[in-house]
Amino acid sequence: MTDDFQGWERRDKPPTLFRRFAFAQYAQTRAFLDALSALSEEIQRHPQNINFGTTYVNVTLGAADGATLGAEDELFARRIAVLAERGE
Repeated sequence: MTDDFQGWERRDKPPTLFRRFAFAQYAQTRAFLDALSALSEEIQRHPQNINFGTTYVNVTLGAADGATLGAEDELFARRIAVLAERGE
């Protein structure tokens, strides 16, 4: 995985992926959060940390195995990015 994977920033201690998603209005922020919640429940995997404001959401993903970022983490990051691209 590169250091800038589809807009995600790789952090090493502990191994995580971080990305800030920006939205034009609060309704889009809420829709994204709702879609992220549904995705997380569907796949039984949740972000390590989420914080948000009116027009942004910061998402931190921890390594699925707790030690090393891998393909499962990349797939989760891609699926989250797709939600933001669709405006969900």
